[in-house]
Amino acid sequence: MIIEHINNVNCEKIDLTSFAKSVIDEIKDINSKIYCFNCVCEDSALKDVQIVSKRKKLEKGTLAGLIISVKDNICVKDVETTAGSKILSGYKPVFNATVVEKLKMEGAIIVGKTSMDEFGFGGFNINTGVDFKVPLNPIDLKRSTGGSSGGSGAVTKVVDFAHVSIAESTGGSIECPASFCGDVGFCPTYGRISRFGLISYANSLDKIGILSKDVEDIIPVFNAVAGKDNKDPTCITDTIKLKKAIAKKKFKIGIISESFDDYIADYIKEHLRVLINLIQKKHEIFEVSLPFTFKYGVPTYYIIATSEASTNLSKFCGLRYGIQADPKTKTFSNFFSEIRSENLGKEAKRRILLGTYARMAGYRDEYYLKATKVRRLIIDEYKEAFKKYDVLISPTTPMCAPLFSEISKMDVVEQYLFDQLTVGPNLAGLPHASIPFAKFGEMPLGLMVVSDHYKEQELIDFLFEIEKVGKENGI
Repeated sequence: MIIEHINNVNCEKIDLTSFAKSVIDEIKDINSKIYCFNCVCEDSALKDVQIVSKRKKLEKGTLAGLIISVKDNICVKDVETTAGSKILSGYKPVFNATVVEKLKMEGAIIVGKTSMDEFGFGGFNINTGVDFKVPLNPIDLKRSTGGSSGGSGAVTKVVDFAHVSIAESTGGSIECPASFCGDVGFCPTYGRISRFGLISYANSLDKIGILSKDVEDIIPVFNAVAGKDNKDPTCITDTIKLKKAIAKKKFKIGIISESFDDYIADYIKEHLRVLINLIQKKHEIFEVSLPFTFKYGVPTYYIIATSEASTNLSKFCGLRYGIQADPKTKTFSNFFSEIRSENLGKEAKRRILLGTYARMAGYRDEYYLKATKVRRLIIDEYKEAFKKYDVLISPTTPMCAPLFSEISKMDVVEQYLFDQLTVGPNLAGLPHASIPFAKFGEMPLGLMVVSDHYKEQELIDFLFEIEKVGKENGI
């Protein structure tokens, strides 16, 4: 879809200004119904249009005129960027994140900042910051969009023009919205896309990725944004260009046996068995267990993630960074506490407290350092599996998008355990993706596909296989 659009823009078969204005009007209308944007940046988008329109015919860029939405924790110059938190209200970066800069260089049009859980803290996008609205699933407005990139998942599903959304994942924040909303959510190897300009949640886990309607749309966008960046020392230095997805003759597939545990909904297990029967006609399928990952993945993730989040958020204290106030007549401790109490949401406070506790001098060895060692063992478990298999598959989430009324009955631990299928590949920094593979009623179900480090092409090729099976079987 987007390739045809880009070609038409490059050949000047589309009046880009009129097209962009109609898109912005449509986005505003959509946002009034499902609250998927924190900010629609009309003025900035029209400036982007003018820049692209002035370029010579056929030289407008590899993403010429492509409409891009960006998660609200990725900096866009002169556009309010809040990470979904009141504490950053009014913040307009004076620079672009590297991923945004690369998109603009290739002629993409940034139209808005998508809704998210505050600083990425959540799996259902119900933990939006103070005064921010919760986005609604466009398939069923009573259900969650998934988090933390819920706005990106919702807008990608609902729009009918050429579009992708740039999002970010820490423990499943791209895959979960993709599963709940019926998108393709692609997350590359850690460091493949620069994190410069990303408002960090957990530095050693955060990854920028892509949400799209289909597999093919990921390729040109990934090729535009991936690669070395001297501003990000964790960025991978080698370059990669994905090729058009091809139908590989035969994959060796490891179906993760924990996919059939009791906490997975029966209807997901039934649809997964149907898919296995369909693809085993062409590919080799084996059962593989990841017991260490599934036993220790969630606690390891939450210790590491909250510890790093506690450190990252300490700078938002009402003085140099974040919302400002007059500190006169108050001690620093009182001023600091008041600013954060008034402007941070409940979940942000919870994770700051958990992380601060885990990295305190008396507990750092017992919790944080031990978690980093366990993370190494989780990586080793995946690496051992990839000696035998090209890809690993499982459901993305244990159920379809839940109703808000169902989420309200979950306690905090139950909500955290919902990440059990997604935290493993995120801890290991592996490339992974969620792709629709079935439906339960009208609600989509996502298949999680994981490949070895730096094997993004292998991942894309397998996603293409699943997409093809889905089309052939009316999914």
